[in-house]
Amino acid sequence: MDRYQAMATFIRVVETGSFSSAARQLGVGQPAVSKTIAQLESRLQVSLLIRSTHGLTPTEAGQNFYERARNAIQEADEAELAAKGAGAGLWGRLRVSAATTFARLHVIPKLPQFLAEHPHLDVDIILDDRMIDLVAEGVDISLRMGALSDSTAVARKIATGGRSVLATPAYLARAGEPQTPADLANHDTVIYSQLPSVWSFTRDGSAVSVSVSGRLRVSAAEGLRAAILADMGLTITSDWMFAPELESGAVVRVLEAWSLPSIDLWAVFPARRMMTAKARQFAGFVEELMKSAV
Repeated sequence: MDRYQAMATFIRVVETGSFSSAARQLGVGQPAVSKTIAQLESRLQVSLLIRSTHGLTPTEAGQNFYERARNAIQEADEAELAAKGAGAGLWGRLRVSAATTFARLHVIPKLPQFLAEHPHLDVDIILDDRMIDLVAEGVDISLRMGALSDSTAVARKIATGGRSVLATPAYLARAGEPQTPADLANHDTVIYSQLPSVWSFTRDGSAVSVSVSGRLRVSAAEGLRAAILADMGLTITSDWMFAPELESGAVVRVLEAWSLPSIDLWAVFPARRMMTAKARQFAGFVEELMKSAV
């Protein structure tokens, strides 16, 4: 039995909570995963997993083995990278999750540079505006915006961006331009359901809270963009969402004398998985990209 492979398989089983999920992520059959774990328990002469109708959980011995095995594999990976040298680049497969529009506008167009620097690395990008289970999906790093709801996740802030009230010149020519936050009540507002509907504007130390509403609500940023670019109204969103249009003038900011809370971009790493060198370098790559973003 390959000890390294057995440890890697056990780690994946613990992190996913099932043989089938681990097998799917490893690209092997479930019987192969079950056999590897059985052989590992036989060699160690200890039970590593508790099997129940709710899935698999590590025993006390299994949890200790998991933590040590995870550290050992991470150190082995780091040692290989150090031996190969920085010029050799990264190896293997990196799974990234990100919001669809953000990735399309800011990450994917720059990926050729990252892939050219690491010719032996494959990248899987999971595009979804919703929060997904990073462990179950085998994700190495997730790019998330706004407040983080998972207090157990390991996160690193990599950028901070502005929020604005945005609309097309055509819509403003038709409906007029709001002069104060209260004027938003008289406008067609496209609501992005992933964000709160009550916003706090500040100006000269004073704060005003406004509850926005509208006839159209969308659950994905692509829908928000399509509605705004179709002159259907105005919206409150991150400047990152409309970076190309803000640069070209196809979309403009209004109420610029008033400030909205900024938005943070986070690199999130699954709490129960190894923070790999691949994930750390990708986080650094995106951090550099965002320094020149709107």
